[in-house]
Amino acid sequence: MTDTAVTTGPDGAGKLPPYFGWIYAALIVSMLLSALDQTIVSTALPTIVGDLNGLDEMAWVTTAYILAVTIAMPIYGKLGDLIGRRPLVLWALAIFVVGSLLSGFSQNIEELIAFRALQGLGGGGLMICAQAIIADLVPVRQRAKYMGAIGAVFGLASVAGPLLGGWITDHVSWRWAFWINVPLGVAAFAISYFGIRLPRPDRKVKLDYLGTAVMALTVTSLVLVSDWGGNDYAWTSPLILSLIAATVVGAITFIAVERRAAEPLIPLYILRNRVFVVAILIGMIAVGAGMFAVISYMPTYLQMVYGYSATTSGLLMIPMVGGLVLTSRISGLLISRFGRYKGFVITGTAVIPVGIYLLSTLDPSSPVQLACVYLGILGLGVGLVMQNLLLAVQNAFGHSEVGTATSSNNFFREIGATVATATVGALFAGRITDALSGLGGSLAGSSTDSLTPALVHSLPDAIRDQVVNAYADSLLPIFTGLAAVALVALALAFFLPNRKLGIDEPVRQASDAPTARTNSAEVSRR
Repeated sequence: MTDTAVTTGPDGAGKLPPYFGWIYAALIVSMLLSALDQTIVSTALPTIVGDLNGLDEMAWVTTAYILAVTIAMPIYGKLGDLIGRRPLVLWALAIFVVGSLLSGFSQNIEELIAFRALQGLGGGGLMICAQAIIADLVPVRQRAKYMGAIGAVFGLASVAGPLLGGWITDHVSWRWAFWINVPLGVAAFAISYFGIRLPRPDRKVKLDYLGTAVMALTVTSLVLVSDWGGNDYAWTSPLILSLIAATVVGAITFIAVERRAAEPLIPLYILRNRVFVVAILIGMIAVGAGMFAVISYMPTYLQMVYGYSATTSGLLMIPMVGGLVLTSRISGLLISRFGRYKGFVITGTAVIPVGIYLLSTLDPSSPVQLACVYLGILGLGVGLVMQNLLLAVQNAFGHSEVGTATSSNNFFREIGATVATATVGALFAGRITDALSGLGGSLAGSSTDSLTPALVHSLPDAIRDQVVNAYADSLLPIFTGLAAVALVALALAFFLPNRKLGIDEPVRQASDAPTARTNSAEVSRR
């Protein structure tokens, strides 16, 4: 198989390589693996923390993965621009499979959190490389169709993850929610090895080691503040104040380091691009905070409050994914035809806060069908926003910086997801622990840390109702606050430049890419 060659049609538009189907299949599988593991533990989480006695650390099972993904993204994006994306996809798959195998063997909550972080270091590469390779090979105008399909795949993973995790938990063991990644990862590795052929960039590798270290420490400090502040430690405690100071100092230091770096991890000139700045702010708020926080905790709510099994709670998330798949696919086709994206983003950011607010109005007596309708509304909004923001960002940069631009966009979105998930988890854990603190002697000999859905619904009616009400009263008011935050994304959407997607830009091989200095000037002109 030869290196990818892009031909040009009569209208000057780049044509896809003849074996693009193989490449696209490999990217779909890689994205599916990464996306699945952001959600697969959501329905299994109550059982996992019950078995491992880790209710207080519940949020970290999800947060550790998202945190590692966030730290890894800019690294993979920059390395992809420097050395090519094919070897990075293979390394990311290998790391992900090893992390999955070890996660399934975890004997305590601390081990599981550590191995989930290892998984995330691989998962971050899978997500970035897949999106950047599509940008390498597909002209901007056609790209919307393929980005829409990947958005649909992510939506499918959003429901398949909870559903698969729930079914495995109910019928086999929660450990297989991780082990199932092994055969899928091996298959994805084989497809990627034989199917993906890309030219290597002709650029000297100068990885920004200092910037990478500072970024990792800064992001970690930020997440620890979100997770521990007001829960494990008072906001005025020396530890939390030290972490806040570390976050601020780290951010300032990172900017200073990036100014001097020969190949900065996140080039500061991209922050002068209005499309990029507005898009990342919308993504952090609407997708990072709005979507991931709901996906992480709604299955737990459905299990604890309604008494559904893990499998059924996963099935009940289908309306959200159905809405996401529908609008992501339709908007992708329409954007490819008309070349404009802003109207779809505005509409989506208007729908997202409505869906979140409606979820906050639920109570234990609400019919579950109503919860499904509200989840569907949220999905419709997310499908109009998520992949279209990435498309706007990629359209604003040249091919030599597409990996860095893609990873930076996803990095800031995941910052929103990490902080939001950690914050919601910390608030929820603190509220539920306080609400259940007086019930220790009434829980059939179990502690509040070991509560599982099955145990809750085996309790006497009076005690069960208290636990159910405690879960509802602890989680749903947090969604009200998330809805208010999501309105900020709607306001920002009106400031997103509505640049028309190009139709005559052939896809360049990496060796044709301009230098970083040239591209900086290009971005400044944009």
